Amino acid sequence: MRFPAFYMQSQMNLKENDQRMKDPLVKLAQINTWFPHEKNILGKVHSWIKAVDDVSLDIFKGESLGLVGESGCGKSTLGRTILRLAPLYSGEILFMGNEIGNLNNAGLKKYRARMQMVFQDPKASLNPKMTILKILGEALNLNAKIQKKEYLEQAVTLLDLVDLRPEHIFRYPHEFSGGQQQRISIARALATNPDFIVFDEATSALDVSVQAQIINLMGGLQKKLNLTYLFISHDLSIMEHACDRVAVMYAGQIVEVQDAASLFNTPRHPYTKALKDAVPVADPELKHELGILKGEVPKLSSPPLGCRFHPRCDYQEDICQKKNPGVSKTGRHNWVRCHFAERLWDQGVLINNKELL
Repeated sequence: MRFPAFYMQSQMNLKENDQRMKDPLVKLAQINTWFPHEKNILGKVHSWIKAVDDVSLDIFKGESLGLVGESGCGKSTLGRTILRLAPLYSGEILFMGNEIGNLNNAGLKKYRARMQMVFQDPKASLNPKMTILKILGEALNLNAKIQKKEYLEQAVTLLDLVDLRPEHIFRYPHEFSGGQQQRISIARALATNPDFIVFDEATSALDVSVQAQIINLMGGLQKKLNLTYLFISHDLSIMEHACDRVAVMYAGQIVEVQDAASLFNTPRHPYTKALKDAVPVADPELKHELGILKGEVPKLSSPPLGCRFHPRCDYQEDICQKKNPGVSKTGRHNWVRCHFAERLWDQGVLINNKELL
């Protein structure tokens, strides 16, 4: 089977120099996505829901960056903001070196094909009245390099990339299992020859065994096509196997960014440690007491003053209630937002579940 032109071009991209692979494909600078919460009688907004608040983050070409946090922390909103599917209140979004945060719909058109999203529920994101050929054909229409007469051939090739058979092309979404529907969603995302894909809880609606298959598929496609991923999930255990780096989000802010292995072995932020402790360990010989965070997730319309995690933190002090911590670098592209990260690290609090010595 002949691979499409965009696939061959992606294979050539793998041979590009290492320096390009180190450049940020996506760069966020002080991103804010706020939604009106309360208005006065004149219609003026005086209260905002700060779903994403002062987020700065780099996503490097060819990497898979995980974004993890509790439900309602702003993960999905951040992913949609990057793709300009959610309103940007302030800040800068650079994609491939170009500022896209201030572009209107017409200006965004040439970037839309290069950025794609795979949603959580494939059944809801696939039109039940369309065949798979029609679904993929609509996406292929955004790829200027492919002519309409080639749609059938290219659609079959896309199905082959996600391990589905050619005869599936004339079926409807309801004729497939959840895992197969998600493969079709991935094929649709690939149809536009993207550089960057956001996976928004793309495995959470699937059985565990199917989750593993989809994650393996994502990894294989990333290597074949030189893709860059933002992988959003509330499941920290998946991140260890699916991501190169992990960003931890709490109440609209990123509190830690670390290499995946470092994050699991030596978490730097108390919230990250709490998430790690909440992951069950499937080993009866290993004693593991699940950690339970005290308190409630703060409302994004009225977040706590100072450090947003301090009402639930076992190590908080007076400064945590008054001042939001700055960023402390822990590596070349890694950092943590905590007043006492270095001290807690040195004392062994956040290492291998040890308590304060």
